[in-house]
Amino acid sequence: MGIMSQGSRRGSAASIALIAILFLTFASVMLDRMASLYLGPYLVDALHLSAKEIGVLTSVTGICWALSSLFFGALSDRVGRRKVLIPAVFIFAVCSWLSGTAHSFHQLLLYRALLGFAEGPCWSVIMALTQESSALEHRGRNVGIVNSAGPLAGAAIAPVFTTQMAKAFGWQWGFYGAGIPALLCGVLLLLFVREPKERVASIQANRPSVRDFAKLLRYGNLWLCLLGALGVSTWVFGFTTFAPLYITKVMHQTPTLAGFLLGASGLGGFAWSFFGTGIADHLGRKRTLALFATLFLFIPLVFMVPSLYRVPWVLAGLALVLMTTSASAALVMILIPSECVPGNFVAAAIGFAGIGSEFLGSALAPIIGGTLADTYGLSAPMWLAVGGAGVVLFVSLVIRETLVRPARPLSQEVANLQTSSVQ
Repeated sequence: MGIMSQGSRRGSAASIALIAILFLTFASVMLDRMASLYLGPYLVDALHLSAKEIGVLTSVTGICWALSSLFFGALSDRVGRRKVLIPAVFIFAVCSWLSGTAHSFHQLLLYRALLGFAEGPCWSVIMALTQESSALEHRGRNVGIVNSAGPLAGAAIAPVFTTQMAKAFGWQWGFYGAGIPALLCGVLLLLFVREPKERVASIQANRPSVRDFAKLLRYGNLWLCLLGALGVSTWVFGFTTFAPLYITKVMHQTPTLAGFLLGASGLGGFAWSFFGTGIADHLGRKRTLALFATLFLFIPLVFMVPSLYRVPWVLAGLALVLMTTSASAALVMILIPSECVPGNFVAAAIGFAGIGSEFLGSALAPIIGGTLADTYGLSAPMWLAVGGAGVVLFVSLVIRETLVRPARPLSQEVANLQTSSVQ
């Protein structure tokens, strides 16, 4: 076994530190992003909001996120990552605190819209930084690790943290508390994260113009990624929004069992994204996406099997094992878009794919799911989720593979041939 050089150790330690900081930063983004959802019951009482207004708060954040992710992601391709990411982190921390000062729906709507504008570039730039700073053989793994901060912070930590803060100190502190980690992450980024050398060279040698960005529309893979992101988002909002109602109203189970089952699926989403996305570094992006889409397609189907509710631990286990949605999102919204375009358009490509998820999926899927539920019953949104997974599976079958490994030198091939001959 060879001995790692001191320079290699430093490079490895720096890479690990960067991934850790980006993981924490994205976790703070999702903590702030989801705060208004879990503080909904407190906001209804304190600001006299309706359920529709709570939904509007969520939608406006998603729409602003999508637009700014594309625009500021493209801007970071021109001027550098740090100049966009660090101000955005501090701004959304301030917006989270401002949310706690709101005295009316319209004030809160303004602050959550501004928060969406500030958080959008964090998504595209964080993921671009992760992709650019990772060696090809570890790119899928590292993107999956950073992306796993989303389900961990947004689905596991946020509901507990924000509601406990609200219970102890008032609903305002749910927003105040959510903004503190963002401020700390902004300081870490400012002190320790540097512009990738390749990005500096690319900006100096070939700064893309607006006309160059328009050329992205020619990439068929990008349009397929947008469609795939829409499919993932349709699954997420079709399933997670209406599954609690389906479990309690149709299957006549308790809310606590619904929470247990959905918590198991959330844990599975984190585990698959953290540990499983690296599979794409070995199988390729296309085949891994097909595998993941097939797995999470079955989740709504198993939740519609009445006999499984007699053995809830089995149902929870299936939900955990099949929950590959976040890992699929990492592939179709980060890895494939960033790999199918030239290196100086990475953040813009990620932002473009995000339009399918945020601008279209988060805005339309809950409305469509609710309309279908009112018309055909609560099983209809579950089938909508199945359809969303089917779209992702279709995309996986027609999309072009983007994991292109560099050819090994001829001397390496000869060495391998000699070794195999000796064996």
